[in-house]
Amino acid sequence: MKPILLHGHERSITEIKYNREGDLIFSCAKDHQPNVWYSVNGERLGSFKGHTGAVWNIDVNWDTTYVLTGSADNSCKLWDCQTGKMLSTMESKTAVRTCGFSYSGNLIMYSTDKTMGHPCEIHIYDINDMREPAMIFPISGSKITSAVWGPYEEYIITGHENGELCHIDLKTGEKINGVMEHSKQINDIRYSKDMSMIITASKDTTAKLFDTVSLRHIKTYKTERPVNSAAISPIRDHRLKTQQQSKYNKCISFGPHH
Repeated sequence: MKPILLHGHERSITEIKYNREGDLIFSCAKDHQPNVWYSVNGERLGSFKGHTGAVWNIDVNWDTTYVLTGSADNSCKLWDCQTGKMLSTMESKTAVRTCGFSYSGNLIMYSTDKTMGHPCEIHIYDINDMREPAMIFPISGSKITSAVWGPYEEYIITGHENGELCHIDLKTGEKINGVMEHSKQINDIRYSKDMSMIITASKDTTAKLFDTVSLRHIKTYKTERPVNSAAISPIRDHRLKTQQQSKYNKCISFGPHH
């Protein structure tokens, strides 16, 4: 089967995600404009227009009704997935590096960069009341470069610039668990289908498999270049890694799924 090339970004891609059903692909890049595509044929369904800086992160909720984006323009935006309408903008003092919906979809989180005298922070919002954050947690030490919600919304799993992998308690904002298995920045964190394991991608040229609850290191996958993203197949006993090839990569390629 011939791969499908999705030409729609003018600058390098920063994140791609499927929705739960797998019929849509969401992508963001340094060109300010996140896109949504049909996965079956690569046709672009639409774009989310409103950011003025590079978009570092994108997420879609469980039933594909909302999309969340985090950007270098110091904002996190909530969008209506069907219409592309911007529903809410959450302003921050520095760039928004990560963002995501909780499993229930009732909470969203985003993290900000540590720069210009401002600390790295995690902001939590109730999606039913977007006027003010429900919680803000300052993060001491190395800034967060990747993050996902814990399985039961009790903690957030964070990857850091120095290679640390942590659990951040949702009630106190304190680190309740942490491991230093990577030697450089963690670029991405993804779950297995049952959420019992996570895989991390790092600038140290490795992807590593961990137990979600204990953060016990299970296995290391070594490459020759920094790893931008890694994922665990939901149907096969293999892992997918994306190595850094070129900062000028402007398309997404999808081949047959074996």
